[in-house]
Amino acid sequence: MPVIITHCGIYAGSVYAQNNYPNIVFMMTDQQTATAMSCAGNTDLKTPNMDRLATEGVRFTNAYCSFPLCTPSRASMFTGVMPHQLPVTVNSAAIPEEFVNQTLGHLLSNKGYECVYAGKWHLPKATIDPAHGFRKIHDFGDIGLAESCVAYLEKKHERPFFMVASFDNPHNICEYARRQPLPWAQIAEPPIEDCPNLPANFRPAAYEPDQVRIEQTKSFLKYPVLNYSNDDWRRYRNAYYRLVEHVDREIGKVLDGLKRQGLERNTVVIFSSDHGDGAGAHQWNQKSALFEEVVNVPLIVRLPLNEHGGRVLNQIVSNGPDIFASVCDWADIDLPVYAKGRSLKDLVEGSQNEELHEFIVTETCFDASDTWGWTIRTPKFKYVLYPAGRYREQLFDMERDRGEQVNLVVEKRYKDVLEQHRKLLKEWAKENRQPFLLKVIPEN
Repeated sequence: MPVIITHCGIYAGSVYAQNNYPNIVFMMTDQQTATAMSCAGNTDLKTPNMDRLATEGVRFTNAYCSFPLCTPSRASMFTGVMPHQLPVTVNSAAIPEEFVNQTLGHLLSNKGYECVYAGKWHLPKATIDPAHGFRKIHDFGDIGLAESCVAYLEKKHERPFFMVASFDNPHNICEYARRQPLPWAQIAEPPIEDCPNLPANFRPAAYEPDQVRIEQTKSFLKYPVLNYSNDDWRRYRNAYYRLVEHVDREIGKVLDGLKRQGLERNTVVIFSSDHGDGAGAHQWNQKSALFEEVVNVPLIVRLPLNEHGGRVLNQIVSNGPDIFASVCDWADIDLPVYAKGRSLKDLVEGSQNEELHEFIVTETCFDASDTWGWTIRTPKFKYVLYPAGRYREQLFDMERDRGEQVNLVVEKRYKDVLEQHRKLLKEWAKENRQPFLLKVIPEN
């Protein structure tokens, strides 16, 4: 009989011991843009625990959400399906019955994992219920969430576990903008000279789609920033980064709990967020738009024993279907035929260095609106399409213009690149049975 390794989750005679299936911890924030970490080079905040994960793990710089809105993005993560296919495209939608028994909680439970969930579910209820295959260990709300996770980690584990720690912050920035009380954090308002400066891409760029400002005006009561002064935006950015720092401390508690119990030796840790926040770039706050700050999200994977720690990967990946595929891969579960994501496992473990995707798509429907939009990201370029209005197409060179200031659609020399991305989006629309999208993609 094998020797029992205490705290590691490996016990004599178990299937787990024979196959060495890892524990999996998925930690998620809400509304965090990819650059809201000091390990990403941002000097306006300090995130020692996210930085620690990046130092010990593998950080992806080009990870994108499948839909920049809470419920659709989360539905994609837990089903492996694009939101429009479910369909879950608004925050009030629920995962359809035919997918409920195929969510990650059920798939891993059937494999022998103990599946537990702490914090925000929002599919559409705030707190998870047992129908999705997880045992709840903490309700919606960040207060006490990390402590509940640590208490779970301190228990004896007879089989591998899949634990989701889903924090709400920095989502409290929504309440901040509406001048409402913040549910899970208190933010000091420093003198304006101590607030972060405005970003380089603060002003709306030339040839910006009309639809973006139309939606901002329509949603004024929900996102009341139209009359913000420069100083108001600086205060917003200060509050946003302080909220990120707040949730970083909570993440640190969970990481410390894993370390104390010796669980780092056989645990894969995945960290990401459901979508980003405009954070003042293009004078945008919150979500829904297809700006880089909104759709580009943090994604870090830490392997057992910190293997390959410190690597930074630039491959384009989706944190919806690809996270689903990756969790299945680490748990040795066959991917359902309808799930089109690609596992990150070989990339993270260093056995593959090529791109996983020729392109990835992020789709959106503005919150409380019926306006759709799509972006197609290839390794070098990003193409954005809205269905109506002036300048409804955008094309950016993401190697030279990450701030999305120069719309290349208006330059003749990029005509072939533009047509290539239109063609890719057309192919995706046909494969995904999107007749409306096919109608709105411009011809040559």
